[in-house]
Amino acid sequence: MGLSRRDLVKSPLVLAGASAIGLAAAADVLAQPGLAGAGEIIDLWPRPPAGALHPGMTEVIEQTSQDPAYSSRRLKGISRPHLVAFPAAEPNGSAMLIIPGGGFEWNYFEHEGYYIADALRRAGITCFVLFYRLPKDGWTDPANVGPADAQRAMRVIRANAQRFRLDPARTGVMGFSAGGFLTATLATRHGAPFYAPVDATDRLSARPLLAAPIYPVQTVDPAYAYEGVAPSLFRGKVTPSLIRDWSPDLNVTPAAVPTFLAHAEDDGLVPVANTVRLRDALVAQKITVETHLFAHGGHGFGARPQPGSPGGLWLPLFVNFAREEKLFI
Repeated sequence: MGLSRRDLVKSPLVLAGASAIGLAAAADVLAQPGLAGAGEIIDLWPRPPAGALHPGMTEVIEQTSQDPAYSSRRLKGISRPHLVAFPAAEPNGSAMLIIPGGGFEWNYFEHEGYYIADALRRAGITCFVLFYRLPKDGWTDPANVGPADAQRAMRVIRANAQRFRLDPARTGVMGFSAGGFLTATLATRHGAPFYAPVDATDRLSARPLLAAPIYPVQTVDPAYAYEGVAPSLFRGKVTPSLIRDWSPDLNVTPAAVPTFLAHAEDDGLVPVANTVRLRDALVAQKITVETHLFAHGGHGFGARPQPGSPGGLWLPLFVNFAREEKLFI
């Protein structure tokens, strides 16, 4: 069994096999030979985004699993955000943006990205795994970079709908932990101006058809929040105005989208109150919501079936929810 996500997120551990890679080699290094469905890399922006405090940052990739049968690599130093496409085996016209977590410091692109995409593509859903800018890599506006990349990713998927045989209206978003924060933000603030438009793609809607924040970092209120939120997004103490502006549960309006939630009661890293508060806010606005709270599972269970873990349980429940919400027919 690999190390727990709690240990990986909260420690500076660097495992054997960690390496630095250049952008030219990114496609080869990020390839997963065991997942035949992985396709092309799609840049989010026509030019590399400005605002890096460390220009020329190098991407660093690490293997975090000690189980030779289960690869779980993570990446940081992302200066050119991009998508990796997983075309459906038999496309039904639907698409999902998948946003891995990693404590705002890493992108766990296999455990909470590639494996999820590979499972959903077998259900006919074309998936796009997001490699987004990480606040802790050093950006002039750390809170905005992730939401900007997520918003742009929704628009880029829709701009490429024809060649991937997609109905642009049937595009959803799923994210895990810190990626769940971006997912919940898209679900509630999809129309917010997180960046200035750069081309015609930005005329497209960033509103997802549905959202699935899984064990999400959802509130920035210190009474309930993951302890890494304030240092990561705001470089210090959170204020009442930041809590109001950046907590998705405090930004639920009738324009929020149908939402699927899953969390473990014994999550010791991101309190389950994150999910409960978002659920209550959605119900108050009469937004369709389905919630699954599991007794055991801890944090970061992903979709890997293991004894005592909900990893093999929630994804079929999500597929049923997505069908009911007309993501696919």
